[in-house]
Amino acid sequence: MIHPTAIIEKGARISEGVEVGPFCIIGPDVEIGTGTVLDSHIVIKGHTKIGNDNKIFPYASIGHAPQDLKYKGEPTRVEIGDRNLVRECVTVNLGTATGRGLTSIGSDNILMAYSHVAHDCEVHDHVVIANSVALAGHVVLEDYVVLGGFTGVTQFNRVGKHAYIGAYSLIRADFPPFLTGKGLDDFKVQSVNSIGLERRGVPEENIRKLKNAYKLLYVKKGITFQDAVNTLSGKEYGCPEVTYLLEFIASSNNGIVR
Repeated sequence: MIHPTAIIEKGARISEGVEVGPFCIIGPDVEIGTGTVLDSHIVIKGHTKIGNDNKIFPYASIGHAPQDLKYKGEPTRVEIGDRNLVRECVTVNLGTATGRGLTSIGSDNILMAYSHVAHDCEVHDHVVIANSVALAGHVVLEDYVVLGGFTGVTQFNRVGKHAYIGAYSLIRADFPPFLTGKGLDDFKVQSVNSIGLERRGVPEENIRKLKNAYKLLYVKKGITFQDAVNTLSGKEYGCPEVTYLLEFIASSNNGIVR
């Protein structure tokens, strides 16, 4: 299952059932789980662990040094879970010693062509990263986030679970869960991600409460953002999704997209 033109350095741990296509290069500190397929012309370096049943397409580069001037060759890591699709020319960099020391990608994600996951990022599960999306260092994407093509997320920011971001957007603060947003210089929250939540089985009543929460936070005039947050603690808004929305807002260190 290993093409004769592939270069696998001594020390690499390649499980049974892994396919390594033509002209791939795998470094000595790489571990690849069973069922993973490397198409061709893929470079995997550094202390990198890749799980089972992933499909990696040509010219992807995983585990190279971070694009951080403070990096001095420390043995930082990349970890990737199971069943991910990593398309052409995707780049995933190592973590940094001054950060988490780890860049992590969970399971069941799609990273489309030319997307970039920078050092110390944390991508959870079921995330869709469209073509040419760029994540700066230390970004967190929670479960079921969708980022439209050519979107950028600046460093240290989080995007909450089930958020949907339209193409050609730039996120400069923490983006709340369950909502949609779009824009470059005029980036803003647009609505509740109703369709995505329905597809994932969130009850209609909870979606209605999220819509009311969105209106209070982003639409209603004459009320401050903090007063709106305080109001959402009332029983009439009570559901797991609104509770998590409030927890996300309270835990933000960078401010919330308004």
